[in-house]
Amino acid sequence: GIDADCGHAMPTITLIEHNGTSHTIEAEPGVSLMQNAINNAVPGIDADCGGACACGTCHVFVAAEWLPQSGEADAMEEAMLGMRPDRSEVSRLSCQIEVSQDLDGMVVSLPEFQM
Repeated sequence: GIDADCGHAMPTITLIEHNGTSHTIEAEPGVSLMQNAINNAVPGIDADCGGACACGTCHVFVAAEWLPQSGEADAMEEAMLGMRPDRSEVSRLSCQIEVSQDLDGMVVSLPEFQM
């Protein structure tokens, strides 16, 4: 649980659907952004492979100013992202972004549809 004394213990992350609907969730550190989105019933992340970096259906666009904190895509993630026609320089697979306090306030946008 959250200790009342320490205020906001969990980082908050905002996910914005393609239609503009915004979801701000309290994300659990040490858990992937994908799993946090699913746990909070955020639509727009299908995660067909369950977080194994074996599909592109948890694709998100990380706000440019948050890209450095989100980490770097490895070769496997790059390969999955490369199969998406809507790939951009801020594309990431949310299963590969581990939530931490450093990501408190991060904003990511969801694609129009997952492939």
